[in-house]
Amino acid sequence: MPLLKQETGHNLMSILIDENTTFIIQGITGREAVNMTRECLNYGSKIVGGVTPGKGGREVYGVPVFDSVKEITSTQEVHGSVLTVPPAFVRDAAFEALENGIKLLVIVTERIPRGEVAQIVEFTKRYEAHLIGPNSLGLISPTKSKMGGIGGPADDTRKAYSQGPVGVMSRSGGMTTEISSALTNAGIGQSTAISIGGDAIIGSTYAELMPLFESDPQTKAIVIYTEPGGPMEAQLASYIQDNNSRIPIGLSK
Repeated sequence: MPLLKQETGHNLMSILIDENTTFIIQGITGREAVNMTRECLNYGSKIVGGVTPGKGGREVYGVPVFDSVKEITSTQEVHGSVLTVPPAFVRDAAFEALENGIKLLVIVTERIPRGEVAQIVEFTKRYEAHLIGPNSLGLISPTKSKMGGIGGPADDTRKAYSQGPVGVMSRSGGMTTEISSALTNAGIGQSTAISIGGDAIIGSTYAELMPLFESDPQTKAIVIYTEPGGPMEAQLASYIQDNNSRIPIGLSK
């Protein structure tokens, strides 16, 4: 890939999240969620609340905990939710978020029954929302915000990710960071990087995310790390051909 011109400034666009994105964490009092909360806050993300039924009134690194999503959305605007609840409760948590006006779900939990994932995907479409995951480490708009555990601790995230013109997508959260780190070391920043999820059924495929990147003037190219199996690469090829995509794509596996 030829070296792309590095863009600078803080008025650059991104997809799905930016510096103004507010979100909650469902299951915030779990051990992994507590660490994720700290990492996201340290990076500058705007977490406005957390939900764990029965634990309302507590705080996690200063983030207030509520018993329900409605308690938060009834008093302030919430754009997204990170779901870290156990597999048996993900469907109900996702439905609760969607029914209360949240338009972006990032499901970290893995091993959710496939039938229930299919229901979540259908429900998300009905509410005209976006779903990333399940089994996703999240997404990041470098220097602006990150949702989920992508990149790890804030200092490590800042080393791996930089702002620029290349979108990144991968089923593997670790490879999303590895690719972005390699680009950063080469002087090429990223517009948005997304761990789309490693489970058999996920909410947003490469092809389904392409229109968002297409409409983002900051994104000049995309790098995708693929894994064998499944139809997503063929769907992406069909999208590129059918829509005469303006964005060059680099595939690695």
